[in-house]
Amino acid sequence: MPPGEAPSHLEATPFPTRAPLPRPSESFPLLYRLLRGASWPVLKAAFNLRVEGSENLPPTGPFILAANHHNYLDGVVLGVAVPRKITFLVMPRVYHTTPLHPLFFRHVGSIPVNLEKPDPGAIKRALRILEAGGVIGIFPEGPFSLEGRLVDGQPGVALIALRAGVPVVPVGIIGTYEALRGRPWRVPRRYPLTVRFGPPLSFGRARREVRIQRALREEVTHRVMGEIASLLRNGGPPSATTRT
Repeated sequence: MPPGEAPSHLEATPFPTRAPLPRPSESFPLLYRLLRGASWPVLKAAFNLRVEGSENLPPTGPFILAANHHNYLDGVVLGVAVPRKITFLVMPRVYHTTPLHPLFFRHVGSIPVNLEKPDPGAIKRALRILEAGGVIGIFPEGPFSLEGRLVDGQPGVALIALRAGVPVVPVGIIGTYEALRGRPWRVPRRYPLTVRFGPPLSFGRARREVRIQRALREEVTHRVMGEIASLLRNGGPPSATTRT
């Protein structure tokens, strides 16, 4: 093992499940709040949105949401399903899709980050959010999955989780790919949508002065992606509750 690297003794342990979330106390950016309020009735009426396993979301304190990713609807669904403000990490190609996109993402509080290679500035910003007790939302696959299936995750989620030492809540989002597949102007068709939250996982916290070895990052990423795959495949944990 190279000098200065942390040893790999990964043992992900579930955090205890908790009671349903209270109303959020943190401040929502105005645009975020308006979009969230307008999206919930539409998603419920037109897409029969179901939220399962909400008791797995920590009611207070920092945590990371790690979800599969098909298209922009994933962020909308998570923003509605989670009663706390989420700071999303957004890939540069999405953040700069059009000249208006950076303005939009700044107003909802998102952070551009490159998950495919080291991005120290973005990682530090994400860690500051978590240190302040906030929630980070990340799509470990990076870019949209164009095939409608889960693909390999990037190591960014592992690096942030190990540096921050906060729980990671795996999320399976179902139906967003079908809702937008082949649609002109990116206007979704009516299709049932479901978001499933799994039990939080803890991977411990790496010391700041110790480099996190690649094998450990890959191990954590593999575990998180495996939990997401399980939620997509099996319908979530037996203890999951449903809000309809």
